[in-house]
Amino acid sequence: MAFMEKPPAGKVLLDDTVPLTAVIEASQSLHSHTEYIIRVQRGISMENSWQIVRRYSDFDLLNSSLQISALSLPLPPKKLIGNMDREFIAERQKGLQNYLNVLTANHILSNCELVKKFLDPNNYSVNYTEIALQHVSMFFRSEPKWEVAEPLKDIGWRIRKRYFLMKSKNQPKERLVLSWADFGPDKYLSDKDFQCAVKLLPSCSHPYIYKVTFATANESSALVIRPFNEKGTLKDLIYKAKPKDPFLKKYCNPKKIQGLELQQIKTFGRQILEVLKFLHEKGFPYGHLHSSNVVLDGDTCKLLDLENSLLGLPSFYRSYFSQFRKINTLEGVDVHCFGHLLYEMTYGRPPDSIPVDGFPPAPSASVVAVLESLLSCEALKNGMPAVSKILQMSLFSDILLTNSEKPQFKIPTKLKEALKTAKECIEKRLTEEQKLIHQHRRLTRAQSHHGSEEEKKKRKILARKKSKLTAFESGEEHLAKYSNSNNSAGSGASSPMTSPSSPTPPSTAELTSF
Repeated sequence: MAFMEKPPAGKVLLDDTVPLTAVIEASQSLHSHTEYIIRVQRGISMENSWQIVRRYSDFDLLNSSLQISALSLPLPPKKLIGNMDREFIAERQKGLQNYLNVLTANHILSNCELVKKFLDPNNYSVNYTEIALQHVSMFFRSEPKWEVAEPLKDIGWRIRKRYFLMKSKNQPKERLVLSWADFGPDKYLSDKDFQCAVKLLPSCSHPYIYKVTFATANESSALVIRPFNEKGTLKDLIYKAKPKDPFLKKYCNPKKIQGLELQQIKTFGRQILEVLKFLHEKGFPYGHLHSSNVVLDGDTCKLLDLENSLLGLPSFYRSYFSQFRKINTLEGVDVHCFGHLLYEMTYGRPPDSIPVDGFPPAPSASVVAVLESLLSCEALKNGMPAVSKILQMSLFSDILLTNSEKPQFKIPTKLKEALKTAKECIEKRLTEEQKLIHQHRRLTRAQSHHGSEEEKKKRKILARKKSKLTAFESGEEHLAKYSNSNNSAGSGASSPMTSPSSPTPPSTAELTSF
């Protein structure tokens, strides 16, 4: 059952995880204020860039909105007197550039709607809360047993995904959460196969997959209803956050950074690996593992958002693994993302950068051994191990799982073939993107090397040597010409005509002495 025909979603099939960079190219002073002309670029291609104009007041407004993150952001201070001085404007421009650099380098801030709208208003002007409400309202016309209790504003990181707290009229005390999402750039299933796959989700039964109560889809989006978990996600446990708070408030700047106990790391890690193994064996693409997509049900971890890959949504960690050409399958993506999650469970925070050069002290050497196999420079060069191999490592091999629930997820043969084809298309786009990034990185390194001071000195020395060699060869050629000329004259051949003003050719003795 399609839950609506119209209105269509604001369908812009951008990959929202492709990083934006911003450079202030110039400033222009008007009568009462200064405008800053900013060049914004998506990804590595200069062709995919545009200009925006922003005043200091625009930066100030953005900064006020980002205060919910509790981060200390380096916005230059206000100045009421002398703010049109040329030197002050130049200094402020440097400060604003630094501010933009900090925003675009922060993984959570750079992906948030506030920053995207500031840098790319043309692609992020749509009000997705309104669109989601329109879709949900149309759905309720045919399914009157559900009703919205309240919107869960900004609890997730995705711009094109919205959440609502729900309740059923049949069971008013039961709390449910509805998620609505638009299609992403990796949606490769046909409409028929997509509808079939989404409706299959409630039939999936696994001790480490969070139960779907209801799921449906139309020609541009999907809607999924699940029980609302009061404890929240694994990320909420790590950051000691309230599940219903906005994403920026919960995770940008935790008050206390502390990892989990070793036994929790071992048990939760084993449970997550088991469900990844199950999905890989079923041929069901996932690629969306991170700590906010894992719900805690007592002492059990359960995976969320299986619908994301069907919708074609990009992964939370895509900007990381797209840098490494050996992570080119969804299985490899899942394993790499597990590395991020394990690091977060161990240290209470995400890694500062990928690859990780050195790991801080951990509760056990076996934890570091697994992390090195997933996040170290060597691991990223060689590729990710299979889930089955990680399960054999000492950190997880001695964990006994007592859950007796038998996994069930029957996927029809035709749909399994369609999922396989869609998975191959997702991997192909990833591989092509990785190839372009690799080529760009090589070109950038070559240009940087070519423009270095040491390289400039080498080129100057080579140029001087070449100049001297050319001069020497020219002199030798000059000598050879005169030598041939004298030889011709001695043999009786006619000498070339010279005008009275022409200098007399030097004698052989003079040439020899020269």
